[in-house]
Amino acid sequence: MSGARRQESTPTNGPGFRAWVIWGTGVAAYVLAVTNRTSLAAVGVDAADRFQADAATLSLFAVVQLAVYGGMQIPVGVLLDRYGSRPIMTIGMILMAVGQLTMALSPSVGVAIVARMLLGAGDAAVFPAVLRLVATWFPAQRGPLMVQLTGILGQAGQLVAVIPIAAVLHATSWSVTFGGIAGLCVLFAVLVFALVRNRPPELARDISVDTDTGAIRVVTSAIDTGVGIRAALAHPGTRLAFWSHFTTPFAGTAFILLWGFPYLTAGEGLTTGQAGVLTSLYVFAGMALGPVLGELSRRAPHRRSRALVLPAVAFQLVAWTAVIVWPGRAPIWLLVVLLVALAMGGPASMIAFDHARTHNPSHRLSTATGVTNAGGFLAALIAIFAIGLVLDLQGAGTPDTYRLDAFRVAFLVQIPLWLIGAIFISIERRRTRIHIGMDQPRRPRR
Repeated sequence: MSGARRQESTPTNGPGFRAWVIWGTGVAAYVLAVTNRTSLAAVGVDAADRFQADAATLSLFAVVQLAVYGGMQIPVGVLLDRYGSRPIMTIGMILMAVGQLTMALSPSVGVAIVARMLLGAGDAAVFPAVLRLVATWFPAQRGPLMVQLTGILGQAGQLVAVIPIAAVLHATSWSVTFGGIAGLCVLFAVLVFALVRNRPPELARDISVDTDTGAIRVVTSAIDTGVGIRAALAHPGTRLAFWSHFTTPFAGTAFILLWGFPYLTAGEGLTTGQAGVLTSLYVFAGMALGPVLGELSRRAPHRRSRALVLPAVAFQLVAWTAVIVWPGRAPIWLLVVLLVALAMGGPASMIAFDHARTHNPSHRLSTATGVTNAGGFLAALIAIFAIGLVLDLQGAGTPDTYRLDAFRVAFLVQIPLWLIGAIFISIERRRTRIHIGMDQPRRPRR
């Protein structure tokens, strides 16, 4: 047996300093990716004025970005399997830099849409690449915790998007603000290339070692992509993961990514500062709820959907319904409840990756992760575009015509998405339990 093989089959003592540096660099890049993703969150009204865009056109910025992000998930997984995290993350940061520079200089809606497409493509590379670094540099039993920590810390990028970007824009100019973000992306491309490594130097392949059992697994997807996708989707656990990610985070994404700030300021009549505090609360609440839901998910692996995912969906539905039917402007305390409910969707969506990891073998891990991650962004782009379209149909599609009653009607489009998702979660949960032998199939009636 060769020395390399002996090293691969020997359990390690856990991640060292270099592993934490590499993961920390990846997480920092993910923070910047989230900042890029939500960079229009607090400046949506400014964007509408700059491009003379109605609500449907403004929503198109986010829709094409999310569509590219979701569409790139499986191709990114394949590229990660072939080339590893370091080059794919570097290219992702460069794409985002080009996208933000294009946004900074864009003279028209068409060019701005191209800029958002570049952002979506670059953003798509970062989170899956960090998850791969977790799988290759950390023991398998630490996976759920590290994934939750990655998601929690990454959400700090929303704070940057909500407050500093708006402040810099109003203090300087559109070109300076987005050009500065482009410069940060170039800097992080250099840092990622310099610090990140695909795997520990003593290993010949991307593997993960469970230090409790010594078990080795190669982190790679099926060579035949079509076969890998079909095999992943054939397992009800993957479909459960898809629908869990489809249903839980889209409302928060639509709110934070585009429609939250206009709704809070032009609809609910809050000041920019008050709206900024509320959207910051969304981020902090998500960071606080993440470890709680992560620990509950670990302790109740067979009750995740019923005990965590579906209650999170119900909480969002009830909170939004209460805000919509409230006579007049909603009180601050009710808006706080709404933001906490929306924040719960983010940590709940991470449970979907636990489903994907639990129910798929290592040879199609990246494929199943890509399918799962696409679900939430598919629902988000549907919601974002539908909200803008309904605003336009009511004659409230520009900052000058935004009004509270129009926003309330527009946000109703989220309800069918919650209901459809909850139904399919219940269906696929039942099928998954039958598939793994926990429940017996129903006997046909005679």
